[in-house]
Amino acid sequence: MKRLEIACFNLESALIAAKAGADRIEFCADYASGGTTPELEDFLTIKKAAAIPIYVMIRPRGDDFVYSADEIAGMKQSITDFKEAGADGLVFGVLNSDKTLSVVNEELVVLAGSTPCTFHRAFDQSPNLEQSLEQLISWGFKTVLTSGGSSSAMAGAATLQKLLDQANGRIQILPGGGIRSGNIAELAKLLPADFFHSAGITDGSEIADLAEIKAIKSTLAS
Repeated sequence: MKRLEIACFNLESALIAAKAGADRIEFCADYASGGTTPELEDFLTIKKAAAIPIYVMIRPRGDDFVYSADEIAGMKQSITDFKEAGADGLVFGVLNSDKTLSVVNEELVVLAGSTPCTFHRAFDQSPNLEQSLEQLISWGFKTVLTSGGSSSAMAGAATLQKLLDQANGRIQILPGGGIRSGNIAELAKLLPADFFHSAGITDGSEIADLAEIKAIKSTLAS
């Protein structure tokens, strides 16, 4: 059965996603930047209210994914804090200045311990997706969120299929980027992925749409 992860940028969206039947929430803040580390108090609130796994974004700021030593130290503290608070998973990604994957990622995975880690769409900026995928596997990541290096999952469907073939069950390929109820049926038919990722936002706001999430979920379940 194909499942659905909803990216939620606020408490209201997280509650809507849980009510709509999402299988997992990626919880973050700051929709405009594409997601940053949320407040711990907000996570604790949604953790009590939602009976589904909550993965937490660990990203100190928007813009690029090349971080200073102080920012890396902050990410390590956030990983520790959210792990201890009961996060079901952690989502992060650090790049070098040439957009290759930084070895710092391995340190962060080790720090996360038994808490599963997802590498987010910074992956799509890397110059060699196949090589980067092998690095993520060797470092212990469980999932990679990707649009196949394209602007959307639909545009990158061919590459996503190649990544799924390459992964061969060693890491979960999580298609994301522009996934909506209007294209999920085609994507699900094209890609043998276990999970799909969407924000479920349809009106230009920062709030998830209950009907949209239900429609995506219903299609995946059919």
